[in-house]
Amino acid sequence: MGNMESQDAGLWARSLAGDGAAFGALFDRHRDRVFRHAYRLCGNRHTSEDILATAFLELWKKRRKVVLVEHSILPWLLVTTTNVARNTNRASTRYRRMLDSLPRQDEAQIDSGEATYFQSVLDQDVVDALKTLGSIDLHLISLVVFEEYSVNAAAELLNLSPAAAKSRMHRARSKIKDVLQPKPAPPSQFVMEGNGS
Repeated sequence: MGNMESQDAGLWARSLAGDGAAFGALFDRHRDRVFRHAYRLCGNRHTSEDILATAFLELWKKRRKVVLVEHSILPWLLVTTTNVARNTNRASTRYRRMLDSLPRQDEAQIDSGEATYFQSVLDQDVVDALKTLGSIDLHLISLVVFEEYSVNAAAELLNLSPAAAKSRMHRARSKIKDVLQPKPAPPSQFVMEGNGS
């Protein structure tokens, strides 16, 4: 992995100098992981493709402010992807509420456009659990749990102390576990009938 990261740093330096092929190589190298991360957060293929494109656009627009972590551009891309996904999810929720408030003429005419899912990739319960996390905690979980960066590397990117990052990780994991716990079934109501005596 060290060799790939050093190659990342070299490609990024060339990109900053105006080398479009180097930026294209970075895109080719990281697009699949960024896409998987976007899909993990939103659960929709087409939306994930839009988030992927936006994340790389942001990478170019903010290139002078980008911070490499362990010589890799990927952590910055993952954090940006998380931010874009959260904004996209909020916009989608607002749009869905607006559609739901409209008078309905014929249910068959309404198509939400959300029918295509990669069902085998991620369970919707996990997507919903991730949506309960705050921004910083979602970034930490994304970097440490899903992408296997060290807590210290994630803390550096997010301007946290390692101790604060560890504490946040513990709370975020607990929150996700709580959300994913199966809800206990309501107690059944037994009606005891007398034996007539």
